Amino acid sequence: MRAHDSATVTSSIAVSTPLGSAPRESPRAVGILQAALGVTAFSLTFPATAWGLEGFGPWSLVAVRSVLAAALAAGCLLALRVPLPGRRHWAGLAVVAAGVVLGFPLLSTLALRTSTTAHAAVVVGLLPLTTALFSALRMGTRPSRTFWAAALAGAAAVVAFTVTQSGGALTAADLYLFGALLVCAAGYTEGGRLAREMPGWQVIGWALVLCLPLTVPGALVALSYEPVQLTAHSVTGLLWVAAGSQFLGLVVWYRGMATIGIPKASQLQLAQPLLTLVWSVLLLGERLTPAAPVTAAAVLVCIAVTQRARG
Repeated sequence: MRAHDSATVTSSIAVSTPLGSAPRESPRAVGILQAALGVTAFSLTFPATAWGLEGFGPWSLVAVRSVLAAALAAGCLLALRVPLPGRRHWAGLAVVAAGVVLGFPLLSTLALRTSTTAHAAVVVGLLPLTTALFSALRMGTRPSRTFWAAALAGAAAVVAFTVTQSGGALTAADLYLFGALLVCAAGYTEGGRLAREMPGWQVIGWALVLCLPLTVPGALVALSYEPVQLTAHSVTGLLWVAAGSQFLGLVVWYRGMATIGIPKASQLQLAQPLLTLVWSVLLLGERLTPAAPVTAAAVLVCIAVTQRARG
């Protein structure tokens, strides 16, 4: 190669890769990171809810958290002058609101009145499979057989744990949790679909605002009937489930789902029970039964399989 050609090539490389710049991350890697951050935020939801229940009644906690999250979302929407969603988006936003803003928080909070956070966390390990099923029905996604086998294996481990821990019969708390799974999976699926057409933070933001006509009067009524005791734990728990779980966590979660797809993003949530078990010990001082970490570890193995499976 001539010196002139060599200099030209060297110059071109220098222009295309500036000195000191880091290589750009692939969209898939960014999407996985965003979804993982969402899962981390969600893993703190049950411990934070348990803290919140120390000072608030279940109905007050759910209504007030939704109002606070909606105020945060509305402030962002107004500050950035985001226009109203198109008419075709409102039905999907209503599904997100019913499942993620109202249904899951209420049902899981009612369950946590009598269930430990560790037990509830392992039951919620079924959420990835439930979300994948809703995605297949709603959006026509067709994951591979390997994907389904791994997802079903994780779900079977969770069901076996639930039945064993409940003495062979499901409790009222388990029924609340299974209901929460269904409505949350519907909200996740619809939110992931909408996040392909609008930014993820706007999806949850408008869903929260849509609920204000229900949550504001609901909060006023609930607070008038349920006693409130403001403590460091109850206030911290309320603020986290409002800002972290109900808004910021869902922002990155929906963005991640829009990037890597709903089925694969949902399987990252198999790590959530294991993370919640850690928080339940560190923050709540709960004692784990041997079956809890074993089950959580078993479903965690399924993550690697589902993430590698072609879909």
